[in-house]
Amino acid sequence: QVQLVESGGGLAQAGGSLRLSCVVSGRTFNGYHMGWFRQAPGKEREFVAAINWSGSNTVYADSLKGRFTISRDNAKNTVNLQMNSLKPEDTAVYYCAADFAYRALGRTASEFRYWGQGTQVTVSS
Repeated sequence: QVQLVESGGGLAQAGGSLRLSCVVSGRTFNGYHMGWFRQAPGKEREFVAAINWSGSNTVYADSLKGRFTISRDNAKNTVNLQMNSLKPEDTAVYYCAADFAYRALGRTASEFRYWGQGTQVTVSS
């Protein structure tokens, strides 16, 4: 069983930065693509970014490209999301997700098999 635990959420001011981390345990980390999603109150869960098993390929939601950066450290079983120039509309619960590396790198929630419990990010204006 794969377990994902997010950290790093909290309160930030508009224009500020936060760095989210997700530690994965239970299976070989480099056997999984990793993704970040977010869900604001009353809205559907939306794709933020994803990174393939080796870290050689990343994809982003078009609206977030340039502000958010996904990275991974396979030696530490960790995937990170650096969020810069934060806006109040970035306020959401952010979820880390994992999918098997033999599959194509996905962009939708249904393509990811394992999920963390989420971490709250609140951006004040």
